[in-house]
Amino acid sequence: MQVTLLTGKAKPLTPVIDSAIDKRPVSQALFCSHVGLEGDAQVSTRFHGGPERALHYYPAEHYPVWQQWFEGMGLREYSPCLIPGAFGENLSGTGLSEETACIGDVFRLGEALVQISQPRSPCYKLNARFGHDFFSVLMQANGRTGWLLRVLEEGRVTPSASLELVTRPCPDMSVKRAGDIVFNRGFDAEGLRELAALEQLSPNWRKKAADYLAAGQVDDWSRRLLGPKAG
Repeated sequence: MQVTLLTGKAKPLTPVIDSAIDKRPVSQALFCSHVGLEGDAQVSTRFHGGPERALHYYPAEHYPVWQQWFEGMGLREYSPCLIPGAFGENLSGTGLSEETACIGDVFRLGEALVQISQPRSPCYKLNARFGHDFFSVLMQANGRTGWLLRVLEEGRVTPSASLELVTRPCPDMSVKRAGDIVFNRGFDAEGLRELAALEQLSPNWRKKAADYLAAGQVDDWSRRLLGPKAG
């Protein structure tokens, strides 16, 4: 499956928010290290980037769906944003979605070897990016979040690279199912136990699942989804 390779620099998203969410296609081979693609920036490193979140994949199939939604909501002025890279992804392609990709999937990407580590957690910067105060909430609820990957083997990746599945150790835990367990099912004790024990899931998400089990409830997501004012 051929993918588009994208990187971005930090720039103002609003007068008070900086972000590197606006990624653009690259025209030359880049080195993919354990923390991501050469030249790609992350602003809020507490929540973005790092070894478990080195790369972000977003399915290109979602773009026509969002285009229709934008038109229906009267957000046509933001439609030009809806091109690969708009959601901050480093990889975009067709043929793989949250329903078909699974936690732990290992792919060959050029010389690099990468693995799905967790679903993407939408945040309030998406609201500023796309001009709708609850866009992040909608993305979380409908599961069109994309996913994050760790880099198992570093290497060079060309703009025409393919993403080739090598192994699927967790076929019963799709990205969509993992996201739904944490975000969209209230308190799903059985699902949370599965996630807490899933070695291929990022340590942060495993801890999140274990903490929810211990507390008997999931977190309030309003601050992440709506911004500091919601806290």
